[in-house]
Amino acid sequence: MNKIFYWIGFFFLPFAAFAQKAKLADLSTFYKPVTTPILKADSSLVFYDSLKKKKVHWQKADVFNPGAIVKNGKVYLFTRSEDNPVAILGGRTSRIGIAVSTDGIHFKNFPAPVLYPDNSKFKPYDYPGGCEDPRVVETADGRYVMAYTSWNYDVPRLSIAISKDLFHWKKKGPAFAAAYNGKFLNIASKSASMVTTMKNGRPILAKIDGKYWMYWGEYFVNLAWSVNLADWNPLLDEAGGLRKAMITRPGKFDSDLTECGPPALVTDKGILLIYNGKNATNEKADTSLPKGTYSVGEVVFDIKNMEKIIYRTDTCLLKPSLPHEITGQYKAGTTFAEGLVYFKGKWYLYYGTADSFIGVAIAK
Repeated sequence: MNKIFYWIGFFFLPFAAFAQKAKLADLSTFYKPVTTPILKADSSLVFYDSLKKKKVHWQKADVFNPGAIVKNGKVYLFTRSEDNPVAILGGRTSRIGIAVSTDGIHFKNFPAPVLYPDNSKFKPYDYPGGCEDPRVVETADGRYVMAYTSWNYDVPRLSIAISKDLFHWKKKGPAFAAAYNGKFLNIASKSASMVTTMKNGRPILAKIDGKYWMYWGEYFVNLAWSVNLADWNPLLDEAGGLRKAMITRPGKFDSDLTECGPPALVTDKGILLIYNGKNATNEKADTSLPKGTYSVGEVVFDIKNMEKIIYRTDTCLLKPSLPHEITGQYKAGTTFAEGLVYFKGKWYLYYGTADSFIGVAIAK
């Protein structure tokens, strides 16, 4: 009985704590304001790689899968940028660049990446594959937290970095390194959507029952918590394995993968998680989509029990439909969302296309 009351109290979230809730209805329909990429690879960008001991064209190949944040009336994108156009899919080094816009659509790159493999103690996790797929949130005290994938060509690991200014980041290492005596350090992990709530007109990292929370995962969605933003603890089932808050669905757009997208958001209907679904390539595929397609869906979790689904889209709300979304490294078609910002009274959703470009959709 005590255990039951523990879990009820553990997930109870006073509604008064989130008086300024976003409206789910305002995030249910998106349109694409432009028919071309908002960012393409830029081979003119060069910086000195301390590991390779030479200058590299760090964004020569592709730029995609961006995180996003608003600061001082501007949108900043954190881009996954790849260097070697000759290497095959997955065989390049990724670095995280930064670009800025005053209108949310037209962006200018800064010349150097802000997060990349280096000679720190985290090199064994970050190199040679690099730092991939950033999601960025702002904290109540003005810091920024980035969840990204460290890729060493062996095991992808969800990692954390923290910044005070968006440009200088301190790596904290793999998110699950300390949890359960390192039990999950060497398993594949990626795609973290930290839970945010609206404060002063922008999403801010939420603290629920004294803890920070994030949804994460690719083949299924798990929930994890932290008290210091660096060390995260996944929720476990009775057998000691990872609990599954959401799984794939045969015959749906998410029949092969359910990969977390932008930071989750407390709304008037519950906690909204925008996620990326991959269509299967076998008999489990959604026949209305090409096999292997990545599209975007939504799920809403109960605000009093963050593992309980109260709503989930049966069809995708965003899918590949433009030439650059089906032309590139991943020709099956990709709209892969990772950045969501509230900018000039509208919600902007930023996504990677075909592992090669960046697109944007705006909520109607």
